[in-house]
Amino acid sequence: MLLEVESLSLRYGRVHAVRSVSLSVGEGEVVAVLGANGAGKSSLLRGILGLEAAVSGRVRVAGIDLAGRAPRERIAAGLALVPEGRRIITSLTVEENLLMGAYARRDRVAVRGDIEAIYARFPNLAARRHMPASVLSGGEQQMLAIGRGVLARPRLMMLDEPSLGLSPLLVRALFGLLKTLNREGLALLLVEQNTRHALAIAARAYVMELGAVVMQGAAASVLADRRLLTAYLGAGRQNEVQPKEKRRIA
Repeated sequence: MLLEVESLSLRYGRVHAVRSVSLSVGEGEVVAVLGANGAGKSSLLRGILGLEAAVSGRVRVAGIDLAGRAPRERIAAGLALVPEGRRIITSLTVEENLLMGAYARRDRVAVRGDIEAIYARFPNLAARRHMPASVLSGGEQQMLAIGRGVLARPRLMMLDEPSLGLSPLLVRALFGLLKTLNREGLALLLVEQNTRHALAIAARAYVMELGAVVMQGAAASVLADRRLLTAYLGAGRQNEVQPKEKRRIA
């Protein structure tokens, strides 16, 4: 297993943001983490990368225990995060933003080749490589954030709400890109409120509520479960009372 998260818990003061969450992602697998706002999904990703200190639990990448490891070391182990809101530095050029993704690498010739490959994939970024990132549209900034993540040469890319604020046309393009990256061998851990798009490319899914995993199973089973979508993801009827116990979908 590429990523193993075991009983991970995070707190912000008195707020228990992540409650003993366990999940896994295999080599080349796409796994979705779903849930309403405030479910703890973003905190989970930050805890996996070590941006937030865990109260308890373990994170392993390819069998290596990352307990006590700094984010830089976790990135070197094969993790990358495309954060919510893109976190592009708009005062820097497009290329300078890309180079931030390769800050831990020392193979400068290979970095140059990887940047050119990103430009080939995203012609709009190539045309603006020397311009400040502030000139980019929201969709272009998201592509830049993904390109920055690719520059780290991760084995697993974690994405936090990548479709947020994008038009339906750009959302389709984004998920097409994620499918392509996955076909090229990149594993994805996808936090996303666009349930239907996320489950269309994921093999498995976890559903979170109030910091805990309340349901998990095959993506197709989650997508077909209308009661789940209503109870935990806010789709369909809102007044149907559903049980809160953890379930596993066959």
